[in-house]
Amino acid sequence: MTPQRDLADAQTIWDYHQMHHDLRPCSVAVGLGSHDLGVADTAADLYHRGLAPLIVFTGATSSTTRALMPRGEAVHYKERALELGVPDSAILVEPRARNTGENIRFARALLEEAGANVSSVLLVSKPYEERRAYATARKLWPEADVVSASAPQTFQEYLSSIGDDRKVIDMLVGALQRLAVYPQYGFMVSQPIPDVVLNAYRRLVGSGYTSRLIAEG
Repeated sequence: MTPQRDLADAQTIWDYHQMHHDLRPCSVAVGLGSHDLGVADTAADLYHRGLAPLIVFTGATSSTTRALMPRGEAVHYKERALELGVPDSAILVEPRARNTGENIRFARALLEEAGANVSSVLLVSKPYEERRAYATARKLWPEADVVSASAPQTFQEYLSSIGDDRKVIDMLVGALQRLAVYPQYGFMVSQPIPDVVLNAYRRLVGSGYTSRLIAEG
């Protein structure tokens, strides 16, 4: 059983990762590939609510998605959206991206090739990737007005849906480290990280939630 202190620290980081943007109509929704089909569900819901007339799903495969999504994340996302009633004509697929930066750059290039007039983007991600996706888009797509969106789940609901507390907490910790490190490499804009969030991060790292950390220095 996951210690309550670890869950409380993970909740602190979860809350920070979410941008809490008010959703509004945008030129396009961009669904960022991952293991979580909830991204496709959310993008489809935004389409049906009239918040985006077009969806781009972007993502190849990774070690964590190859078995679940052998045809590629973006392709599986499209299939899910079609099942949910989004017309094929409203979906573009970008099947090559292997990280968040490529998601943004390749989706942007695909839209430019398609002649889409994009001034604003609903950026759809997993709940704990909202801030990372936003910071990346602000760096790589600065002229677009970016609104972050994800499935409206609480931390406990998300843990239950995944069924693996350690995996989720490892992901939360890894995403926070990237927010701290990646701006110095030009991968994203810098985001202020409150001390309470950094302290929660350090405790979780000290407790061994390190599988998603990258080497620094």
